[in-house]
Amino acid sequence: MKHMSESSERLVSPEPKPDDRLDLALRPQRLVDAIGQDKVKENLAILIEAATKRKEPLDHVLFYGPPGLGKTTLAHILAKEMGVNIKVTSGPAIERQGDLAAILTNFREGDVFFIDEIHRLGRAVEEFLYPAMEDFVMDVVTGKGPSARSIRLKLPRFTVIGATTRLALVTAPLRARFGATFRLDFYDLKATHTIVERAAEKLDVGAEQDGIEAIAQRARGTPRVALRLLRRVRDYAQVRAEGIITKPVAEEALDLLDVDILGLDDMDRRVLRTVIEKYNGGPVGLNTIAASISEESDTIMDVVEPYLMQLGFLERTSQGRTATQRAYEHLDLPYSPKDQGRLF
Repeated sequence: MKHMSESSERLVSPEPKPDDRLDLALRPQRLVDAIGQDKVKENLAILIEAATKRKEPLDHVLFYGPPGLGKTTLAHILAKEMGVNIKVTSGPAIERQGDLAAILTNFREGDVFFIDEIHRLGRAVEEFLYPAMEDFVMDVVTGKGPSARSIRLKLPRFTVIGATTRLALVTAPLRARFGATFRLDFYDLKATHTIVERAAEKLDVGAEQDGIEAIAQRARGTPRVALRLLRRVRDYAQVRAEGIITKPVAEEALDLLDVDILGLDDMDRRVLRTVIEKYNGGPVGLNTIAASISEESDTIMDVVEPYLMQLGFLERTSQGRTATQRAYEHLDLPYSPKDQGRLF
């Protein structure tokens, strides 16, 4: 049993990086303190209140959407609101059924089990999870061959919170076991501004409103990006300015980071320029784009494309990706409708 406990700790308690520790400190602890995602928060508040009144654990919850929008933060908030412990892992970290069994046997009543990248669970592990989520039992096979037998162990009632950037890759049987599914969307400028402003206060960084606005405008509607940019602008202000984030200081720092006025970075522009300049605006396949800029196709699909599509710079079609007139204008490239429609 000691071995299982140690395995569980290793899987669910990885040592956080310095930036991770800072992000944890900046995360809201209660639902009322969370910014943005108002409709999702309202639904979660109802779930929490109903479960509390019934004195039951929360139903299983699945969050999906682009990375950096607060799926992990909301999982921690739900655990905090319910007054229970949370154990965190990711799909790729659970390689065998024994790894999952080690985690499940250490739960207490009502605990939250957060699985990031849940779409990357192995099939055998996923099937082992089904009875645990549905009936709160775990089937353990002992022995081998003709003498093998299955023992059903009862588990305390717990809550699985899954997070994924690829809802389509979550299998139908697994999706069906979640009682609530919520999509997280990009944050508007007002919400992003508030996030940067609160983070600056917690970091004790001197920042003027127009400096905060400059960071929020380039944060691509993503809290994780907003906090990262704030930290880098803070560094720049301390080294190159008087330690105060003003609009000129923020703009100089962000220009140095190669982040433009809409939040596009070097990779975003490389993707757009590849579609426009190498393939006449598209349509062109995702794998072709990835090979052209020496990047992983998953990175482009999960990190780059959602924001470019949100801006209306890129379109997905059955034939491939196509750059829009807005993309040409943003990159200051001449646009001609005849460039569109070639298939690669």
